[in-house]
Amino acid sequence: MTLSEELAWRGLIKDKTFADVQWLDQPKTFYLGIDASANSLQVGNLAIILLARRLADAGWKAVLVMGGGTSLVGDPGGKTEERQLMSRADVERNIAGVRAQVTKLFSGENYLMVDNYDWLNDLKYLGLLREVGKHFSMTELMQREFVTERMGEGGSGISYAEFSYSIVQGYDYWHLFKHNQAVLQIGGSDQWGNILSGVALIRKKESAEVHALCMPLIINKATGIKFGKSEGGAVWLDPAQTTPTQFYQFWINTDDIDVEEYLKVFTLLSKEEVEHIMVEHTKDPGQRVAQVRLAEEVTALVHGHDTVKLAESVTDFLTGRSPIGEASRQEIEVIRNEVAHTEGRPGDEIADILERTGLVDSKTEGRRIRAAGGVYINGEGVTSETLDESHFQNGRLLLRRGKAFKDSALVEL
Repeated sequence: MTLSEELAWRGLIKDKTFADVQWLDQPKTFYLGIDASANSLQVGNLAIILLARRLADAGWKAVLVMGGGTSLVGDPGGKTEERQLMSRADVERNIAGVRAQVTKLFSGENYLMVDNYDWLNDLKYLGLLREVGKHFSMTELMQREFVTERMGEGGSGISYAEFSYSIVQGYDYWHLFKHNQAVLQIGGSDQWGNILSGVALIRKKESAEVHALCMPLIINKATGIKFGKSEGGAVWLDPAQTTPTQFYQFWINTDDIDVEEYLKVFTLLSKEEVEHIMVEHTKDPGQRVAQVRLAEEVTALVHGHDTVKLAESVTDFLTGRSPIGEASRQEIEVIRNEVAHTEGRPGDEIADILERTGLVDSKTEGRRIRAAGGVYINGEGVTSETLDESHFQNGRLLLRRGKAFKDSALVEL
């Protein structure tokens, strides 16, 4: 399967400036800009990173641009309010975190990583106006979606700095065309207008044709909201912000309606492998074969294969599929980081431990929930008022309120 065929099958082609997708099958140099507004990527960033990885796998040379300069201005795309300006120190700290993650995801690939601060910081204002600004029409800029939304009725307005963002991004493309022979920029569909700025600038300044490719934004079909959010907020690639077990669980909890698309977009599995997984999944959706494979593949990409095994085993303990008494010391350490934990002994009131670990707001609430059958010990429902010696397995037990494993607590003698 050619690159263009693969990208089409995976649903990764939405907006493009080239008429024939087979243009992609002749490798050249492309670039991807990576925002530095946070010190970690989110799962929502993974899709475009993996699109870049697929191009690199097909022989394209990747130029990965850390937004050290553009992040000092802030991309207004998708924002209803003005971004808070960050200091250079904050941006540098963010770049360090993101660079490490991207480097891991691109291990073994042919790529160059640069920081646009290195050339944007040297720009002179008059030079920018003469060499770049004169090539942009105000009519065109005012029609950009992020401008019309912010300037329209009820909008918060837009500063000159954010208004100028697409011009600066256009300069990036021109710089990379001149110095790195980049002829393709990729991004999410919300970046289409900004990317076209560079295409137009190069055509006007250099009389040369370069191209843009944008993939669709991934939408959770079950909720209708942008992919990458959970009940607790963003899902990060940084294990200190989203633990590998939480990361693994995020993918395990994918709805059936989304899982095939996510296998195509967020894994490196082949068409044949994905189709085989979906056939097996369809036979018995309750076994969640597709979700398990999705969680394994994405967690391995981001955190490594050894971490996948640990996340799987910890998940089994937290969901009651494996007896907590069989957990190793390493697994117990991970569980302590995943859920609340406390000490207890036979005879302790269950409602007291529920309150102590934050699973309920009061003992009264704990007693009520326990009496209604909403409390579980080691995966089994309990109605007794106190802990019993039989509840402890190898000196520990898992106390859970309701069905969700996140509402659990580890109790140790």
